Amino acid sequence: MEKRKIGFELFIFDDETELSQNDQKLLRDAAAARENAYAPYSKFKVGAAVLLENGEVVIGNNQENASYPSGLCAERVAIFHAGAEYPGVTIKSVAISASSSKHEVEEPAAPCGNCRQTIMEYEQKQNSPISLLLRSEKGPIYKCSSVADILPLAFNSSFLGDS
Repeated sequence: MEKRKIGFELFIFDDETELSQNDQKLLRDAAAARENAYAPYSKFKVGAAVLLENGEVVIGNNQENASYPSGLCAERVAIFHAGAEYPGVTIKSVAISASSSKHEVEEPAAPCGNCRQTIMEYEQKQNSPISLLLRSEKGPIYKCSSVADILPLAFNSSFLGDS
């Protein structure tokens, strides 16, 4: 038997001013998108902002439905919109902002498993990392250099024989 430990590097910022101007703007775009989320059931609003290599920013927010789980997360709304609107343009970064009207969200919310897999697919397809910026309404900001960091042992097309 062999035992391995899998980990990653996470950057934690106390304040938005510690970030680059581009990262600050992307977080503001994600927070603005969050405000327009449709979350009447969970009361948990999420906004995402995707920065593309061409400088365009594409936003998305969670869209719930009374027929759980047929809604979509903010990250997938933004990623799919970017893929449809700007096919072949590399995704550089995704900022995610979360809040709840039920309680104060003190730590940044990471993408769910479906969103991690979706972002990972684009990262593998474009063969370059997609950084993640995570923040709630206040508190620390987390930054990961690649979605692969938070999805070790990711499933990909090589398992399907399509390498």
